[in-house]
Amino acid sequence: MKYFGLFLFWTAASVFAQSDTTAVPMEEVIVTGQFSPRSIRKSVFNVKTISREQINALAAVTLADVLNQYLNITVTPSNTSGRSTVSLFGLDGQYFKILVDNVPLVSENGLGNNIDLTQINLDLIERIEIVEGSMGVTHGANAVSGILNLITKRSQATKTTIDASVQEETVGREYGLMHKGRHIQRLRVSQRFSDAVSGGFLANRNIFRGFQNQFKGKNHAINDGLRGYEWLPKTQNNFGVFLNYKRNSLIINYKFDYLLETLSLFNRVVFAVNNPPFEPTLLSADTRFQTQRQLHLAQLGSNVLGKYPLAVSFSYQNQRRDRSNFQYNHNTDSEQAADTRKDQGSDLWYSTGTLSKIRTGKQIEHQFGYEAVRNLGFSLVSAENNLEQVVEKSISNADLFWSAESDITPKLQIRTGFRYSFQDRFDNQIATSAQFKVRLHARSELRFGYGRSYRTPNFEELYSQIIFSGHYFVGNPNLVPETSHAADLGNQTRYKLGNVSIQSGIQTQFLFVNDRISMALVETSPMVKSEYINISKYQMQNISITNSMQWQNLQVQAGLSVIGISQELQNGEAISSDTFLYSVLANFSATYQFKKSNSSFAVFYKYTGRQQQFQATTNEAGEATYDVATLSDFGWLDATFTKNFKSGVSVGIGARNILDVGSINQSNPNAGGVHSAGSGVLLGYGRSYFLKLSYLLNI
Repeated sequence: MKYFGLFLFWTAASVFAQSDTTAVPMEEVIVTGQFSPRSIRKSVFNVKTISREQINALAAVTLADVLNQYLNITVTPSNTSGRSTVSLFGLDGQYFKILVDNVPLVSENGLGNNIDLTQINLDLIERIEIVEGSMGVTHGANAVSGILNLITKRSQATKTTIDASVQEETVGREYGLMHKGRHIQRLRVSQRFSDAVSGGFLANRNIFRGFQNQFKGKNHAINDGLRGYEWLPKTQNNFGVFLNYKRNSLIINYKFDYLLETLSLFNRVVFAVNNPPFEPTLLSADTRFQTQRQLHLAQLGSNVLGKYPLAVSFSYQNQRRDRSNFQYNHNTDSEQAADTRKDQGSDLWYSTGTLSKIRTGKQIEHQFGYEAVRNLGFSLVSAENNLEQVVEKSISNADLFWSAESDITPKLQIRTGFRYSFQDRFDNQIATSAQFKVRLHARSELRFGYGRSYRTPNFEELYSQIIFSGHYFVGNPNLVPETSHAADLGNQTRYKLGNVSIQSGIQTQFLFVNDRISMALVETSPMVKSEYINISKYQMQNISITNSMQWQNLQVQAGLSVIGISQELQNGEAISSDTFLYSVLANFSATYQFKKSNSSFAVFYKYTGRQQQFQATTNEAGEATYDVATLSDFGWLDATFTKNFKSGVSVGIGARNILDVGSINQSNPNAGGVHSAGSGVLLGYGRSYFLKLSYLLNI
């Protein structure tokens, strides 16, 4: 607790520092939510950034590697599906929108939401911009808890750049060049063809051989329940092409990205088929999931009449997952009786555009924009009588939005906005916002605002079916969009103490979600039927404190966040309490540059406090009720040392999950009793080590 008190004192000192201190210059330029690129401190929104240097210091390969250390974001990995998903302020990935250069990414059943973070490669990413809170006006449906914008690198300083690396990692205590560990190879080549034209390509291969732990792997042929893996093997191949043109105010960019991912699921059961006069044939019923995603993105930027910035994006994206069921023959190490079917998919046509800085009077600038979406979804569902049924539906919308910024006084800036969304499946929706920035003095700003947004039901909630043995778990085409209201208040301050530069911030946020969609029991006779319905409510309150310090070659960042969540859950049998349940998050990072040896050392730590939520159960009388389930706290520590050589070679060594986190205890309400039953939730596979060799050639 003494460190907590010191942390609060540091923040208080920074926020209320005396005005005779020297302002720290802040030249970082951002684009998310802006009319045009501008300094981060001039933005009405509180935009947070993750730089390319921070990504490199983490030796991050995918977005999951980076966000694992972000303060208010929780990354949840799955050892059975291979996916890593995100939640912000306790709301899952359906409420948080992920974009590339302001264009949302497609997933199997969403647009910009429910993205598997391990499928997002960071090779071309220059920085990551994050805005917490409602962004429905600028970014449309499902930008309820916030947005994350991946900004790609487009400038080419040298004529030719070749960037290649090889990265080898242990997976817990397991490693081998061929059959164990994690193996990553990447190559990026870029070329400046002229002063106006540049382009290139990239290729990346990320092989995760799985984590066996107590299990025996694919070739284990004894029916003792030990076949397979604790964390499933997965292989990802990425290939991309990019082309950029810039002359005067005209900018044209094109990007193509292709992902091929293979996830293997090995059945624990080994069964024997008699094959006289030979030995019995040993078989296992295995499954392989193959995901393909392609992205085409064309963007145009110019100045209309030489003074009104125009930005237009067109994108075609397709993602599909194929499921192959087959029998693995242990005797011959071969596959037989394979049945491959398309399992899930999305086919997306998307366009958005803005025309900005249209003035009415001297003080007010306007932005007008549109968004058009057509998403054709596909799913293979489990219908009655154990039959599989194809569901293919399209969901479309056409939106118009407007924002206006005004410098009311030299110290007061206001931005308001409105979006109207024409929906083909639901009632038309609106989003509104009002943001304020007050410049307290040259080194401090106060920001506050309100936003109304909405979340449209996803494909699974609308059309899913899981039917077996008289039990129905089905989607509901009659769902209505959820609506949300958010408010925030924050202060950012920069100052210097001698040759120490400090930046501090404190922010509080509130979020309310109505008509929240949940699976609930709707019938008990003649059969048990559960269906997605609009039934729940959600409230969130948060206060967070962030600090960063730079002294000579040392950079330090620290943050603390307290999140309170109130949910009124209903499942058709019981209603939960709406009591607020609180959790604490904290993070810390430090990077030191050894200038003489051209090397650096970085350490990252994140603490996730005890998390609680209400869970359906029964009491001693056998009556349906809700009780609190608790997930224990844990800490995640990473460290990296990097040495750069004049030849362009760099060597990085480090460790992930140094505290050896594996399974975290979760106390669950014990049905029919007053005591809790414990269970484990897998979050990691233990301490791992990595070695990265890189080569950068600029010609």
